Amino acid sequence: MPPLLSLQDVRQRVGDLTLGPLSVRVHAGERVAVLGPSGAGKSSLLRLIARETRPATGVITLDQRPLDQWPSAALARRRAVLPQQHGVAFGLPVALVVALGRVARDGDAQQAGIVQQALDQAQAAHLIGRRFDTLSGGEQARVQLARVFAQAWDEREGLLLVDEPLAALDPGLSQSLMDAMSDFAAQRGHALIAVLHDLNLALNHFDRLWLVKQGRLLADCDALPATLPLLEQLYDTRLRLLSDDHGMAVLPLRDSPMERRA
Repeated sequence: MPPLLSLQDVRQRVGDLTLGPLSVRVHAGERVAVLGPSGAGKSSLLRLIARETRPATGVITLDQRPLDQWPSAALARRRAVLPQQHGVAFGLPVALVVALGRVARDGDAQQAGIVQQALDQAQAAHLIGRRFDTLSGGEQARVQLARVFAQAWDEREGLLLVDEPLAALDPGLSQSLMDAMSDFAAQRGHALIAVLHDLNLALNHFDRLWLVKQGRLLADCDALPATLPLLEQLYDTRLRLLSDDHGMAVLPLRDSPMERRA
């Protein structure tokens, strides 16, 4: 089947960083974690795919149609974006922030019900009635995740793009919301592309890893234990992999004094 998303020889200059060339494909239903050290170009890559920025060269297609040819309203129905920053300019009610995900749909009779269901799925229903600017960082993250759910609620085989979606959350809530995000995408056949710093979430919840270093795609690989040497190369550090019936965990290893002197 043709890919949902395709990047062909995409390049972009971001400050002092040259991003690309990048050539990758993503099919509906796939889950891809974008990993790499800070400043590697991960968020810049996500902004390109979201059409928040344009490539200097190369072509990005969605549903085999060049991304720059999509009308804004149609694109908003096919892909939803959760940015790294969650700020809203005004003190909007939580329900209205979530409803902003539905603005591309005219005459949306189901909006109120979908907003409530999206908040439930993002474990944020208790925040109804609050103002967004009074919420903690973790609460804001949950509300913005609900907005993404509302935007993609009645779409099938669309594209979800999320940038550090769980960075402000405690480990228990991070795990449960990752499960909710994965289930939401799987139920609708959405492709999920997430920029992450948490290697354990990446290995346990995603099918593929894009390893980005200094603007280059170091590897496009399956999320399997055999990727450990590539992860060590990516982060320039030694790692230890632990695995049992509950999943995988990666721990950084401290160098011994002898290794440091070497």
